[in-house]
Amino acid sequence: MGLLFWAFIFAVLYRLLAYFRGVEEIGPLLAGKLLGMMLLSFFSILLLSNVITALSSFFLARDLDMLVSAPVDWLRLYGAKLLETVIASSWMVVLMAIPMLSAYGVVYQGGWLFPLVAVGVMLPFLVIPAVAGSALTLTLVNVFPARRTRDILSLIAVLAAGGVVLLFRLLRPEKLARPEGFRSLVDFISVLRTPTSPFLPSEWAQKGIMAWLTGQGDALPFYLLWSTAGAVVVLGALLHRWLYPVGFSKAQESAQRLAGETNTRGVVRGVLFFLGVRRRELVLKEVRLFFRDATQWSQLILLGVLVIVYVFNIKFLPLTQQGVTFFLVNVIPFLNLVLAGFVLASIAARFLFPGVSLEGRTMWLLRSSPLSMRDLLWSKFWVGTVPLLGLAVGIVGVTDWMLKVSPFMLAVSMLTITAMTFAICGLAVAFGTLYPQFETENAAQIPTSFGGLLFMMSAVTLIGVVVVLEARPVYGYLSARSFGTPTDVPSMVVGFGTAALVCALATFIPLRLAQRRLETLEH
Repeated sequence: MGLLFWAFIFAVLYRLLAYFRGVEEIGPLLAGKLLGMMLLSFFSILLLSNVITALSSFFLARDLDMLVSAPVDWLRLYGAKLLETVIASSWMVVLMAIPMLSAYGVVYQGGWLFPLVAVGVMLPFLVIPAVAGSALTLTLVNVFPARRTRDILSLIAVLAAGGVVLLFRLLRPEKLARPEGFRSLVDFISVLRTPTSPFLPSEWAQKGIMAWLTGQGDALPFYLLWSTAGAVVVLGALLHRWLYPVGFSKAQESAQRLAGETNTRGVVRGVLFFLGVRRRELVLKEVRLFFRDATQWSQLILLGVLVIVYVFNIKFLPLTQQGVTFFLVNVIPFLNLVLAGFVLASIAARFLFPGVSLEGRTMWLLRSSPLSMRDLLWSKFWVGTVPLLGLAVGIVGVTDWMLKVSPFMLAVSMLTITAMTFAICGLAVAFGTLYPQFETENAAQIPTSFGGLLFMMSAVTLIGVVVVLEARPVYGYLSARSFGTPTDVPSMVVGFGTAALVCALATFIPLRLAQRRLETLEH
């Protein structure tokens, strides 16, 4: 599945770059601008991800109590935790970059040395945001008193949301899709030649890769990348030596309890009275565990940024121009379900997959108690599924409203995303139970385990199967509306019914296997 995923990304970029290469003068500029946009997106994701991951690696990991008190050199500790932060926050970007850079190397005939050039560009490109994110986290932990991670990450959330909106407004990628909006070809070429962000490492990485592929032989981008990476590592190490002892000490102080917490808990208990005492307390336990662990709820920041980027890209799709047919306007929202499914899968991997693993060493207490493992498993399922379902229905409803889809496509989108949400959440809880990580020192690393990889591939497969099953009835209905042909009702019933059956099986069968796994865990 991983190779198929790589092959798909490679094939799409290969066809696009092959077309660009056939265009004289403008082709290499378009390819470079596309590469710069992708690298700039990667850099933004890496910077935010490293801020959150550094909070876990440097201040909240369980092994820090032993490491900080041990006679370990401060520089070796900094290097080890920085490497851990780089790997935990950058592995997905690396997996995405491999087929992307391979397509550039094949189309532009980079030669057998191009992989070394790509590695030479990507290494400092990954290190710079890791050091910057770690330094920002270190500074915030020292500025905010005691264990105020909630205040720290709230500030990061505001800055991240504002930064993402500002980034995409400055970038304005929708302009490149409409060249007719420029007064002349010269204006269009000047926009392509102008650096998107000349002081960011993403622009240096793009210049270095394209300089090698086009035979320009410009060594300045490589020098800027490696010199900047070396400088920020030295500065980050000095900042670590100066601020880390005080920051780590502050991070260990207990947080203040809110006076109204007991009243809030009573209101929640009253709302969940219909669950019964046992199921209600299990649900409340899951909610408390989630918000008690800053490494978990802090990832809501990534979720917010992901949703902002998703809705922003949908908003600027050029579907209101002349020549855009009714068929195309309604097919795009159907394909939008694929993107929404990917968003749901990534969120489920972050929040639902680690649920069983976060029980840690207390799992033996739950197993030895008279609690039903079925109730425990389903409490984890519903605590994650209900908010995720609200998010899924919200983003699909908002994007469909922005795209002005027909009532039929709106109904198909809402029902499909609901069924896929239940199936994806069932897979996430099940794979997290079948492949637990009870001994992990950092909860943020649980989704990157072998079980997490299997879950993501299974979720992508599920999304593909559902979309393929619904593609024929949707195509038949839109063709009937566009060309006045009769609607094939039996085909629609079979397609939508089979898709619903697949989602139901993907929800209940994995959860049943996970329940058996929990019941036999002591063996």
